[in-house]
Amino acid sequence: MNQAGQKSNYVIDLVALGQRIRAGRERMLLTRAEFAEILELSDYYLGQLERGERQASLMVLLKICECLHLSLDYLILGGTKYPVNEIQDRKDSYETKETTGREELYRLLYSCTDEEVSLIKKLVKTLLPYIRK
Repeated sequence: MNQAGQKSNYVIDLVALGQRIRAGRERMLLTRAEFAEILELSDYYLGQLERGERQASLMVLLKICECLHLSLDYLILGGTKYPVNEIQDRKDSYETKETTGREELYRLLYSCTDEEVSLIKKLVKTLLPYIRK
């Protein structure tokens, strides 16, 4: 119930939320163990979240969103409640028309933790031989 005593229309599907977490993690090419380490969670707990067996705290959901570059409403509800233009107009959006790819990459790296930078470095070293063919 909200403050006006009306029933809320939102239902959180934990299984779908977990699938979005797993899909985001896999999109980033991270193992569950690597992602759990970045989030400072146990691998077991992250597995429970991905299977929809546990409900995460708001702080954990925010960490997941930050790491996977997802909005909180997308992660929880599978979509956004607001028009796309409102989201794209945000100044802190990590994709802006004014920046070059290199500047954007520097900015993204600057926002990473030491553990995330270490994983990114590992990924880049793995990918470079295939890109430079």
